[in-house]
Formats: sequence, structure tokens, C-alpha cells
Amino acid sequence: MDHHRYNYCPNCATPLRMLSQAEDGGPKSRLRCPACAWTHWNNPTPVLAAIIEMADREGQVLLARNAAWTGRMFALITGFMEAGETPEDGIAREVFEETGLRVEAPRLVGVYDFQRMNQLIIAYHVLARGEIALSPELAEYKLFRPEDLKCWRAGTGYALADWLTARGVTPQWIELPN
Repeated sequence: MDHHRYNYCPNCATPLRMLSQAEDGGPKSRLRCPACAWTHWNNPTPVLAAIIEMADREGQVLLARNAAWTGRMFALITGFMEAGETPEDGIAREVFEETGLRVEAPRLVGVYDFQRMNQLIIAYHVLARGEIALSPELAEYKLFRPEDLKCWRAGTGYALADWLTARGVTPQWIELPN
């Protein structure tokens, strides 16, 4: 849960408390300020994810490994939406920032729950062209034929499975370590 990020009211600096209050759906406990009634809503954060199909490399899919991750897990390119941009503009920006690739034809794959991180994942399939130039956030990338991809049982892995299924490819699953 995200509520540990706030200890004091950002409005008046009073220590926050978990308080119950009547809301549209009935009483709800949230971090609230007892002095000015400021509420920490703790709403999920929208995160964009891209299934990057390389238009100029026989339709292979690019997965990358985050430099901060231990192990050899490769995953979709993801990033936060910025204020004032559409999800389609955001996914094009994120893919370019992370890989140097230009995208075309972003198509929504689906919206996925990622409660462990209090996020809502908005997944797109994009066609990409150009030379791959990874940002410092990413340690390495691999290109996979769609039929060789392995899906994982978390938000972006379910998006990849749905995309593969829509293409007539039966998803293969791997188990992630806890």
C-alpha cells in the first residue's frame, strides 16, 4: 500500500491518521488530516507498457532488462504517463526515450491490474523502426519471435499473453521467483 509515503498533511503539516469517513460507497478508512480534512486517496498510478514489434526485423518483439533488476528477466518497455499527454503519445515517447525507436500504429491491447505496485497498466502493441539505442535505465535487450516468447503471471505478462492469443499464438508461461 502506498499510504506509508505520507506521514504529514501536505496542506497543513499535521500528522495524518487513518480515519473512517462516510463516502459515496459508505464509510471508508483512509489517511486523513484531523485538522484540515485533507485526504490521501491513494489512487492507482497509470503506467504505459509497450509490446514492441520490430517492423524491419521480421516482426520480432523487443524485450529489455532493467539495469536495476537482479537476474536475467526481460520484460516490456514501461513508463509513467506525463501530465498533458494522451496514452498513445506517452507510449511513443517512452519507447523512444528507452530504446531510440520510432513507433507507429499504437493499438491498445488492454488495461491490467497491478495491485502490488498500486498501478494500472495500459498496454499497447506498437510497430517500431530504427536503430536500437538503450537508455541507461536498460542493461540489455533481446529480440524474440512471437512464438518463442514466454509470458509471466503479472500485469504486463498477461498483456503479452492476450496479444499473442489474438495473433493465434498459444502463450507459454514461466513462473517468476517470489
